[in-house]
Amino acid sequence: MTGRLSIRARAWTALLLPPLTWFGFQQGLSALLHARCDAAAIGIAWGIVSLVLCALAARIAWPMRQHEGALANPWLARLAIAMAAIFALAVAFQTLALTIVPPCVG
Repeated sequence: MTGRLSIRARAWTALLLPPLTWFGFQQGLSALLHARCDAAAIGIAWGIVSLVLCALAARIAWPMRQHEGALANPWLARLAIAMAAIFALAVAFQTLALTIVPPCVG
């Protein structure tokens, strides 16, 4: 029973971690840069940590993509991997934009 629950929890963690990571990065970075626009280095480090979290979500889902079981849905695992890639790309673009455009302009 606990093994099946663990598989289900891992699948949902892998599915929900990337969008929550991206949302936290976007909203937190906005609040940080509005309060202190000279803290761009913190934002870049935060972006790298967010990318690592998206990679972790893909790593969690990767073994389940071909696992056929009652509670392990390969379709859900593949969706989690795709979402991790999409949200990692969004975080990467936001981090890249932070390095190109100075936040204190204007």
